[in-house]
Amino acid sequence: MVNHRPDAHAQIAGLIFAVVLIDSRGVIAEVNHAAEDLLGTSASRLIGTRLVERIGPLDPRVEARLVASDEALVARDLIIAIGTTQARVNLTASPLSSYSGWRVVTLSQIGHEEASPGGDALLGAPAVLAHEIKNPLAAIRGAAQLAARKLAHGDKKLARMITDEVDRIARLIDRMQQLGSTRTGPVEACNPHEAIRAAIATMRAAGSAVGEIEIREEFDPSLPPVLANRDALEQVLINLISNARDAALGHHGAGGQSSVIVQTRFVSGLAFSPIRSGRAVPLPIEITISDNGSGIDPALQGHVFEPFVSSKPAGQGLGLSLVRKLVRDMNGNVSHDRDAHTGLTHFRLHLPQAQDIV
Repeated sequence: MVNHRPDAHAQIAGLIFAVVLIDSRGVIAEVNHAAEDLLGTSASRLIGTRLVERIGPLDPRVEARLVASDEALVARDLIIAIGTTQARVNLTASPLSSYSGWRVVTLSQIGHEEASPGGDALLGAPAVLAHEIKNPLAAIRGAAQLAARKLAHGDKKLARMITDEVDRIARLIDRMQQLGSTRTGPVEACNPHEAIRAAIATMRAAGSAVGEIEIREEFDPSLPPVLANRDALEQVLINLISNARDAALGHHGAGGQSSVIVQTRFVSGLAFSPIRSGRAVPLPIEITISDNGSGIDPALQGHVFEPFVSSKPAGQGLGLSLVRKLVRDMNGNVSHDRDAHTGLTHFRLHLPQAQDIV
């Protein structure tokens, strides 16, 4: 049992967001573990380099404030560069009054944060709306079926159109109810590779176009079991792999060089997600679904996990919202990024290891 209070260094090391100490020239003097994880580089390589060179180019207004050594700064929803990828963060820079020119910079990745209270209310709204719509929908469908019996043969197609549209709306309502549900399924130890292969098999059985494109597996055979709800994990994987396939085929066509890669690996460092209990949980199991499609429209990049946002012409915009909810229910995190160098879009799942939560 620890009977002494952790010192400042231990407190900073345990933070789930990146902390960077910079001097009056903007040179990095110290970083915590979360900063190493976010920037993908060890402390020994970061220290002695300029922060703006590590995360730039930045918005000119932000960069001007960041290089001014005595300026405080708060920048929300900022795009930073990390190697060949990008990340959306909230950034703060706080001057140290007792040390002229020195500042503490924090970087909090937006994709790793929990939804705000307003976001939870938004997820609850579809469930209320669904409840109010389903009963009249059933009445409309029943009336259309009765009308079809009395209509002339040439007019029956109008009644079928009504029932088909009602069925389509009902399916949408079912997905809205899933999105708004506050019930969390039980989690248990499961093999992530078995869940991935089951998801692909389900897509094939449903007559999906998955057969038109190669799905390459790059699995770490030594990966330990993940703590997840098996059914929810399969649903998440079906959605993400299906989206990756559609993106690759949409860009290259069935006869082109379309590819989808599903990779698993164990990641070290601090990959934490705040959960409902307020406790931070390590998320070392990473499942990445990559495609070589054209990428996400820049106008939608910051909103792809929001309800009713879709880049597909006939998309309902609920698939990725449901993915985010199911992953959060399993105390995990989902994020995406675009690697401009390789031309790949990555959707990454980070989930807890089975033995990490008792």
